[in-house]
Amino acid sequence: MNDDRRVRLAVVQMPCTDDLEANLARAEGWVRRAAAEGAQVVLLQELFENLYFPQLEREELFALAHERDGHPFVDRFAALAAELGVVLPVSFFERANQAHFNSLAMVDADGSVLGVYRKSHIPDGPGYEEKYYFAPGDTGFRTWTTRYGRIGVGICWDQWFPEAARAMALQGADLLLYPTAIGSEPDEAGGLDTRDMWRRAMVGHAAANCTYLAAANRIGTEGEATFYGSSFVAGPDGALLAEADRTTEGVIHADLDLAWARSFRAGFGFFRDRRPDLYGSLATLDGRGR
Repeated sequence: MNDDRRVRLAVVQMPCTDDLEANLARAEGWVRRAAAEGAQVVLLQELFENLYFPQLEREELFALAHERDGHPFVDRFAALAAELGVVLPVSFFERANQAHFNSLAMVDADGSVLGVYRKSHIPDGPGYEEKYYFAPGDTGFRTWTTRYGRIGVGICWDQWFPEAARAMALQGADLLLYPTAIGSEPDEAGGLDTRDMWRRAMVGHAAANCTYLAAANRIGTEGEATFYGSSFVAGPDGALLAEADRTTEGVIHADLDLAWARSFRAGFGFFRDRRPDLYGSLATLDGRGR
């Protein structure tokens, strides 16, 4: 693990097409650019391998999924991480026997795959028909000790749930990362725009857990959806450290001081003053217990 506890984080946002190789080359190019600019952790967006296909229910699209072992590009990006010496979480559509998951491989800076997280919360609504494709993840919330700090990862819809962020923080996360694909709501009259609500929810996670947090979102119009980018990094006090706009492809950077954040977090007392003995209702659906 990095000894001085100072880490440069990069967040990429880019458009995607239905050309796998073009998307992979584009993502690789941005990872190389980020590393050349000093990044040690690089976050790419959710399902960057293709268009955001869950807009519609089409059974032929299950062919896009692959087993983790021998996956068409996870190992390629693991080799890239080793070459550049960066931590590189990689989002992918996973097939595991008869099950399908929206997954992420956590790749350390030496290219080793530390494990896989499977998206826990699966949305289901117009334009976001993910329950058709993905089973609810069975890995639980996870954090990994990487060369550049202890990192927890949620995927898109996970980011709306404070329980997910808190669970990862309780496991010692120095940094919470959220690869994302979010934009317009096609069936909402008046064109509901959730960009500010989305950002406020996650900034709240950063402040409530006194931890660094970043989201990488895609840009561009795909079918009925227009993705609103706005990728960002927040600090342990909820301050925005870096942010992208809605339409510009590129990479943003933030310099993180993990040692300072740990001291700040301990001093604030949120984890000291927790009362898990009173939180039983959080483990129920109706808030009244079993």
